[in-house]
Amino acid sequence: MTPQHPFFVRAATPRVLAHRGLVTAEAAADGVTENTFAAIALAHGAGVTYVESDCHLTADGAVVLFHDADLSRVAGDPRAIADVRLLELEELMAHRGGLLTLAQALESFPTLRFNLDVKAAAAAAPVGAAVAPYSDRVLLTSFSDARRRQALDAATRGDARPATSAGRGVIARLLLAVALHSPRLAHRVLRGIDAVQIPERQGLLRVLTPRLVDYAHRASVEVHVWTVNEPDDMRRLLALGVDGLVTDRADLALSLVDGDKPRR
Repeated sequence: MTPQHPFFVRAATPRVLAHRGLVTAEAAADGVTENTFAAIALAHGAGVTYVESDCHLTADGAVVLFHDADLSRVAGDPRAIADVRLLELEELMAHRGGLLTLAQALESFPTLRFNLDVKAAAAAAPVGAAVAPYSDRVLLTSFSDARRRQALDAATRGDARPATSAGRGVIARLLLAVALHSPRLAHRVLRGIDAVQIPERQGLLRVLTPRLVDYAHRASVEVHVWTVNEPDDMRRLLALGVDGLVTDRADLALSLVDGDKPRR
């Protein structure tokens, strides 16, 4: 399996994707939260190549790195991100690690590759427009395949496009192909997809299986598993053949990958 998109080339595998950056215990004690400038900088400082993050749109049209649709969990404020202007959001996040717009993230960390989840429908086209000049180091995804495709269309310039990973609809069809023992159907389902990013389980449903990994690899598609924080789970999944770990403990995962498994 040889992924061709620049997002994947000249970078060691297995891939460690820093989930919303990296917030160490010390940083958390200082008030740093996920998806902030400080969290991305900590991931960068730990030696990460890939950062997984999320995109929402502010009331005045700025794309910001933020996971939740509102500020309740992070800032104790019930308002939706879509109802807050950028300047006020910057003030709210100033003592929590510092807000990052998508443009700032791409410009401030030119060696990082960003795996971006489009969380809001209104953000899809703006996200695509923002990442278009950086398509070689961006992967676009969303639970919604329609939203993912809208962002991807807005980001595509000629033959240059960001990498992309499957949304729920594509993954559901892939699971059907796996259940039917049909690598040919899986190959068709995964046309235009660069990675499958999945949990090991979804409730009682086992999503990740050796057959799924095999079918994805036959289609030259990588398999990344989220969110994996325990060393034993990391080792077990890597032994199964997954290509990437999405983790809150990027520092731990990098150490484990360097020490336990030769990079290929």
